Amino acid sequence: MAEIKKILIANRGEIVQRAIRTIREMGKKSVAIYSAGDKEASYLKHADEAVCIGGAKSIDSYLNIPAIITAAEMTGCDAIFPGYGFLSENQDFVEICRLHNIKFIGPSVEVMEKMADKSKAKDEMVRAGVPVVPGSEGSVHSVEEGRKVAREIGYPIMAKAAAGGGGRGMRLINEESEFDHLFMAASSEALAAFGDGTMYLERFINNPRHIEVQVVGDSHGNAIHIGERDCSLQRRHQKVIEESPAILLNDETRAKLHEVAVKATKYLNYEGAGTFEFLADDQQNFYFMEMNTRLQVEHPVSEMVSGIDIIELMIKVAEGEKVPPQESIVFKGHAIECRITAEDPISFLPCPGKVKQWMVPGGRNVRVDSHVYTNYVVPPYYDSMIGKLIVWGRDRDKAINIMKRALNEFEVEGIKTTIPFHMKMMNNEDFKNNNYDTKYLENYKG
Repeated sequence: MAEIKKILIANRGEIVQRAIRTIREMGKKSVAIYSAGDKEASYLKHADEAVCIGGAKSIDSYLNIPAIITAAEMTGCDAIFPGYGFLSENQDFVEICRLHNIKFIGPSVEVMEKMADKSKAKDEMVRAGVPVVPGSEGSVHSVEEGRKVAREIGYPIMAKAAAGGGGRGMRLINEESEFDHLFMAASSEALAAFGDGTMYLERFINNPRHIEVQVVGDSHGNAIHIGERDCSLQRRHQKVIEESPAILLNDETRAKLHEVAVKATKYLNYEGAGTFEFLADDQQNFYFMEMNTRLQVEHPVSEMVSGIDIIELMIKVAEGEKVPPQESIVFKGHAIECRITAEDPISFLPCPGKVKQWMVPGGRNVRVDSHVYTNYVVPPYYDSMIGKLIVWGRDRDKAINIMKRALNEFEVEGIKTTIPFHMKMMNNEDFKNNNYDTKYLENYKG
């Protein structure tokens, strides 16, 4: 086992503050990096050291691999924690860390490569015995080939970017007459967004729920799950509310889902935290969608119901420790997370600017992960998420009531946020009755 003593956090925002807390509690040192646009970030005072790595634009800072590696070497870091987004799933970055003898706290390049291309990932999961949505065997490289495959799969189908994410490079195609222009539109969008217009096709699952399983594997071939999450409330394919457990599932389906995810983790020889994402239909069938080879934004709800600090476990695994036995993890109650973004609660347009008042809720079973403070200026250069409000209750109804109370206590002035939207959702009868799917918010009028 190689003890990690000093960790550079290659990210920005609330996840840096979150990681610093765990690193400090473990008795280790932390280094925060920052761009010119984040020089007033609160967590820079909480890290043991802070290093400016470039200009405000992400390409000049948080995506600047040479600058990040230089910062790690200059401060004597022996590991890098990537968080999510930015370089967290960048295979070149992982390999460069290895070449510089810096431990990347996450999976290997080889595993990342298998899961990065969605069509290749699907093939891997078929070999691992994981249920997948019927679709093309690998990528589709032309309109003609795609049209033929679509006939075999059956409409409606989804055209998806092989290297995509975040809802870009995706189109729902209901019938053959729509195929050519929608396929090309998705491919063009993928090429512009990811530099790769390669597509694959999947049958469209009607009224699906988005269910994901948190897994952690170690370097000794062991793997565990830390429960599942329901992330079905989304807008433009971006999650807005997440919860654990997924009450849609019966006990038999839940057990099978966990079993499949752990089996696939072991099959991949996966090291670190990862998430298997599935679509579930109303018949309790579930299908593999993709694997995120990193920590997820919504990891706190899994922590709240399990008592596990997932970042702490990631660091221990990176040091060579084994994951705890599955039976030692006891799940209790229900947790809900609301993503608080600096956006208009009706139009969802970004709303950067100065936060004139920032008062967060408290009390038992309430957690706020954020880097914001009164007089903080939300920069216009990055993702608009400014915090996450997470609550725990003995059951879902109790958790919803606690979330209502906490949202009511949350005071933000100077910018618009999505807090009013979340308050409406906590009073929404469909949400309270678990009567929604991944498309629900597309037609939601508020």
